[in-house]
Amino acid sequence: MLSRLSRPQALAVCALPVAGLVATAVFAPLPFSVAQPGSTADVLGKDKGNPVISISGAPTRDTRGELRMTTIVATSPDTRVSLGDVVDGWFRDDRAVMPLDAVYPSGDNVKEIEKHNADQMRQSQDAATAAALNYLDRADDGIEVELELKDVGGPSAGLLFSLGIIDKLDGNGRGGDLTGGRTIAGTGTITADGEVGAVGGVALKTQAARRDGATVFLVPQAECSDAQAELPEGLRLIPVTTLKGAVQSLVALDSGKPVPSC
Repeated sequence: MLSRLSRPQALAVCALPVAGLVATAVFAPLPFSVAQPGSTADVLGKDKGNPVISISGAPTRDTRGELRMTTIVATSPDTRVSLGDVVDGWFRDDRAVMPLDAVYPSGDNVKEIEKHNADQMRQSQDAATAAALNYLDRADDGIEVELELKDVGGPSAGLLFSLGIIDKLDGNGRGGDLTGGRTIAGTGTITADGEVGAVGGVALKTQAARRDGATVFLVPQAECSDAQAELPEGLRLIPVTTLKGAVQSLVALDSGKPVPSC
């Protein structure tokens, strides 16, 4: 899970006692990555002209609203990050300084990282499909789902993929949209049995979500405090631990009933 370098940690990096070492550190590369809000994508819509979610073997419904998966953009392992970059990231709300090995646990080879992220995305898509069909009790109905989202890797879109599949097949279960016509954003890994996991970078992802029009953000419950730290005005957090809980919260939101909050 990605975690922002805390201010005490950043201060420790900055507070070198010897003037000569400080001068060297300003220009020396450091083992950190600087991240910022990335793109978002509506899983109910299209990506580069192609549907993100394609379903065969069952009728699908026209949907209103948006379900936006969110990303962060981080400097690559071969990017030179200096003390100045760390200090700048420390003072900016739209930047986060993260340990390099937390952002890139698979190593510092760019091609290996790309392969690792692509593998995680494929696994996430498989799990998201299984979770959605299991939730709908339609795993044995011969339904085939194809998920296509270019230039995005990793497992963090799993929850939104599952919700998108459910919305296209069943909506809110009563003939309406799971989104209630809203722009919903979020993040979280998913397992085939519907468990939602933490992913990191949520403080930056909430900024990307609000920038792109979201008013509600689904966040893994374990990351509520991180999401609240720099929450954009006008964005409501809904904590989730399971796919079932996420669906129930969205249905309750549309019905004006109480909804969990961080």
